[in-house]
Amino acid sequence: MDVKNEVLYRVYFLLFGIVVPAAIILFYRTFEIAVVQGQKWRDKGESNYIKPREVEADRGNILAMDGTLLATSVPYFDIYFDPTAPSQENYDKHVDSLAYCLATYVDNTFTVGGFRDYLIELRKDSTNKHVLIKSQVSYTEKKRMEQFPLFNLGQFKGGFIARKRSERKRPFGLLARRTIGYVREDFMPVGIESYFDNVLGGQPGQQFMIRVDPKRDLWVPVEDLTSIEPKSGDDVITTIDVNLQAITENALLRAVQHHDAEWGVAVLMETKTGAIRAIANLGRTDEGWFETYNYAIASATEPGSTFKLASMMALIEDGHVNLDDSLDIQQGKADFYKETMEDSNPFSAKMDTTTVKRAFEISSNVGIAKLIQQYYGEKTKANDNKGAAQFIERLKSFNLHLPTGIELDGEANPLIKEAYSAEDQWSGTTLPWMAIGYECRLTPLQLLTFFNTIANDGQLVKPMLVSEIQRFGKTLETFPTTVVKERIASKRTIEQAKELLEAVVENGTAYKLKTDRYRFAGKTGTAQVNYRRSTSGAHLGGYQASFVGYFPAEAPQYSCIVVINKPRQSGYYGADVAGPVFREIADRCFDVVVNLQKPINRGPRPMLVENTLPSRDIGKREDMKAILEYLDMPYFDQSETEMAMINPHSDSLMMENRNIGTDKVPNVIGMGLRDALYALENRKLKVQVNGFGKVVSQSLPPGATAKGRNIRINLR
Repeated sequence: MDVKNEVLYRVYFLLFGIVVPAAIILFYRTFEIAVVQGQKWRDKGESNYIKPREVEADRGNILAMDGTLLATSVPYFDIYFDPTAPSQENYDKHVDSLAYCLATYVDNTFTVGGFRDYLIELRKDSTNKHVLIKSQVSYTEKKRMEQFPLFNLGQFKGGFIARKRSERKRPFGLLARRTIGYVREDFMPVGIESYFDNVLGGQPGQQFMIRVDPKRDLWVPVEDLTSIEPKSGDDVITTIDVNLQAITENALLRAVQHHDAEWGVAVLMETKTGAIRAIANLGRTDEGWFETYNYAIASATEPGSTFKLASMMALIEDGHVNLDDSLDIQQGKADFYKETMEDSNPFSAKMDTTTVKRAFEISSNVGIAKLIQQYYGEKTKANDNKGAAQFIERLKSFNLHLPTGIELDGEANPLIKEAYSAEDQWSGTTLPWMAIGYECRLTPLQLLTFFNTIANDGQLVKPMLVSEIQRFGKTLETFPTTVVKERIASKRTIEQAKELLEAVVENGTAYKLKTDRYRFAGKTGTAQVNYRRSTSGAHLGGYQASFVGYFPAEAPQYSCIVVINKPRQSGYYGADVAGPVFREIADRCFDVVVNLQKPINRGPRPMLVENTLPSRDIGKREDMKAILEYLDMPYFDQSETEMAMINPHSDSLMMENRNIGTDKVPNVIGMGLRDALYALENRKLKVQVNGFGKVVSQSLPPGATAKGRNIRINLR
């Protein structure tokens, strides 16, 4: 029993003397760490948390057709300092020189002594691990700061931390701002930046980072750990021509300002390829005129009279009319189902009967609407019992019911009503009003694409804004011209459509816009905006002026549309508001685009005419021959003297003798100054010169004694 008791005593001693106190101490320490000091250790753990973080890739560039930068990413750096990283020895050794560099080159609001005191105070607080030194530092400035004393020891020994970030820059400022677009946090991405975001954005990388400030979620890269380098984005080459874009924007800006409009659009497209060379969208804001919305692709409105071309083409394609057919326009006023339609052109009020072509030239609403109503208004044997459905199908054959598919988000769908559809609110007046561009909707780009197809001999090409994708100058992908439809109508219809558009400029509503410099074709449009009837009467929200066409008329290279919404002053008709903008853009294109100029050396070389040839020019014979041979001008050399004279004979040049003697005053009239001085001073004459050009008179007559005398020559 004594042995057993002794064992029990020892067990009790171990249990209550060692195990229980140890458990109590362990429980207490656990409680102290988890509860009493919990926040302290959690903060410490958070501040030393290391994990892989995503590293943003450099965004690709957007370039114009010639490689000019339209948008690029410029790297900036935020410079931070961790005063707890260096050893005390290094800190004490370099703090004075570091303070001098920072006060001299970074922040001169501090004195050197003040910066030194500031750095010493930072060192005393162990929580200061991420002190901002300067933000938005350029790469060059960042490289210089890396060489400062202490900073040159790196992040972990010197406390130098550089956080890179990129800022999107547009070298041309607001040029094509909405088309180029942007991708930003808290904003809906738009434009090319949005559509090609996957291409431009590249692939982000990964790098291990340590969290130095949980409250501000600040992370610092950790060196010597595995990282995945980000892959920079590819470059997007657009079809935009910077010069033509500037021309288009400036012309549109002057117009919307002059007419005090709500917004305006101008688009310039290359006829054969569909490449958009310029696209401008200007809207009124409190701060002025800016590209806040892409009206060219996103604003589908009633086009008005520019739509009459589609109506005329439907009539011609279906064999209903010829351009010289007679048409009664009823002096510009007619009723359709109790609704009255009137022409705005004053010419119509004086006409009863005219030709179909003339009705289109003067943009007669009544004339075009009567034709459409006559041939498509009822189901008859003449239209195969299809009625309005045949007209709608013809419009669809022109692709007017489909969007263009341009490489931008947000293109509005066109509206071409289905015949007799209650859902589309089809009524008895729909057909005649649709004929003149109402009760249908198109964006400016969709309408331009239709007119561009006419200029392109009926071949429908898709509008394009991007031609290729590049990486470091090497082409990765090209976007060739897309032919949507080989021909939207017969050759005869296309030719007559061109004839109509040229007639509008020559003799119609746009005759004031024509120029002797070149020929262009197009159609004016003036649409009423927000028109509605109520018990109190008719209400009109304003007008929309437009002009769409192409140039040069005989061999179209560019098509262009101009739309100006709600002009408040100085007119509202398409010919007065939008037409001059089209004309200015076309004029400036002829100034800057070489391909629009006819080479002067094309064709046979013209015969030289006597009155256009140099006459009685005198000079040194060898010099004259060298000049004529350089200019590739044929001549006959009959001269044997040192000096020679050029005389034209019919269409030829003759080099004849000009004897100036040896010791007498020579005849220098007709010579240039160099040759005259040579001839006079070689004969010991002292020469006074008056004027410039060729010698027209001399004070001493030819043949007089020369040696030692003064002579004055006058040049002009």
